[in-house]
Amino acid sequence: MEEVRASSAWVASHSTHVVVDSLGIEKVVNTIQESIPKVEWNFEGIHYFDNGPLTVQYLLVLDALNFCFWPDNDLSYDHLALGLKEALENDKSAFDADRLRKYTGPQLRELLKWPRPLPLEDERVRLLHEVGFELERSFKGKAYNLVEACGKSAVNLVALVTRHFPGFRDHTLYKGHQVFLYKRAQIFAADLWGAFQGRGYGEFIDISSITIFADYIVPAMLHQLGILRYSSNLSKTIEANDEIPSGSEEEVELRACSVYAVEKMRELLRVKYGKQVLSVDLDLWLWSFGIQCSSLQHHRTLSIYY
Repeated sequence: MEEVRASSAWVASHSTHVVVDSLGIEKVVNTIQESIPKVEWNFEGIHYFDNGPLTVQYLLVLDALNFCFWPDNDLSYDHLALGLKEALENDKSAFDADRLRKYTGPQLRELLKWPRPLPLEDERVRLLHEVGFELERSFKGKAYNLVEACGKSAVNLVALVTRHFPGFRDHTLYKGHQVFLYKRAQIFAADLWGAFQGRGYGEFIDISSITIFADYIVPAMLHQLGILRYSSNLSKTIEANDEIPSGSEEEVELRACSVYAVEKMRELLRVKYGKQVLSVDLDLWLWSFGIQCSSLQHHRTLSIYY
């Protein structure tokens, strides 16, 4: 994902509100280099997996809806993943393309067993419709046909997903420069790779091309580790739980500088210690620790992209 790496590096070099701390990177790398963190993809046991095409369908639906949980304090990614898993176990046709095109907000809530409107519920329903429509139009209703069309390339898969599904086009403008982040499109490739353990539908010859998935948790963890430093105004905004507008300089810098920082971590691990580490693995390590840290304060942005 060279466009993600390059545009994130450009943001980091022009950033006003977020600084990537080289000494912080070195300190963390020195700490973890003896035992590179490795977290199992389904470490919580919350995902559907049958080692077949239905898992691919499940993951595309999951990643179409994987964004913006924070407005509801009781809602998390775990509720989404587990709710969709249980829905599919109860009804194998729940994610058929023709049904995805017809879900309403109340029906989605019922599917997830959620008692009240979901954050950005109308957008979630719109994206389900988009996935169902495009799967029917271009991939005979099946997400595995989308995956098979990528030729075992994660980069090709991200390109296909962003080409066919506008809701996955996670890019923005920053100081007149286009920035690509592609969180949910990249995480779809990573989820396939993790679920199928690099085999079958999860076999990608270029999984190392995938970057981290810039969301809420990873920037907050990098800040807590001393890798990202914030301006005083940004720190106050986050500490006050004030909303940061989508596409603002602060929001773009938080996400892009996180991508850049983890790439620098990878580079230092390789150059200094001869360790080849995937961004996917570093992301899962940061995220898994972050969700267990109740005191972690993250930025708040209403967005369909993360």
